[in-house]
Amino acid sequence: MNGLAARINDALPQTQCTRCGYSDCAGYAQAVADGEAGINQCPPGGAEGIDRLAQLTGRPLLPLDPQFGIEGSRAMAVIDEAWCIGCTLCLDACPTDAILGINKRMHTVIEAHCTGCELCIPVCPVDCISLEVETPGRSGWQAWSETQAEAALQRYKLHSQHRDAGRREAEETPTIAEPQAADTRKRSIVEAALARARAASQQRPPAAKP
Repeated sequence: MNGLAARINDALPQTQCTRCGYSDCAGYAQAVADGEAGINQCPPGGAEGIDRLAQLTGRPLLPLDPQFGIEGSRAMAVIDEAWCIGCTLCLDACPTDAILGINKRMHTVIEAHCTGCELCIPVCPVDCISLEVETPGRSGWQAWSETQAEAALQRYKLHSQHRDAGRREAEETPTIAEPQAADTRKRSIVEAALARARAASQQRPPAAKP
């Protein structure tokens, strides 16, 4: 990452939400520095974020491009623990390790670590994750802070290190049989968890009539 890209990255909210069209904030920062992306593709940064990037790049101010989203209040993910089947797919999706849980056990969100990136929403097979507004009336950088951005960045770096270490370990571990494709493995986990949930539901006694 060159000097300009690093300064642009420092000016981003570090939610790692990918709404800008890039894999993370650093990727977007590099694209802006290289002239490959506009300065108005970051909904979490909002209008103030665009102003920051305009000052850094010397480009004219623009409104937020609606194809990447709209500026709004910061949200936090909330898991309905009664419906959670412990599939762990949201753990893999969360860029800041804000979700706590293990396989086949219900998960919960650590509020202080959630950036509201929404990446856990589409991967949940039972739709038990919702969003709650955390900053009513405040959006963009008014709903976020430099301290929170730095904390999110550090957690994202740790998450990336753990993910890369796990990938290297998997590649270095000898296997006798051909490893199962990741998507097939995850689908098997989800199907098994759903089967357990259905079985548990069938075993519950009927509710008493009033």
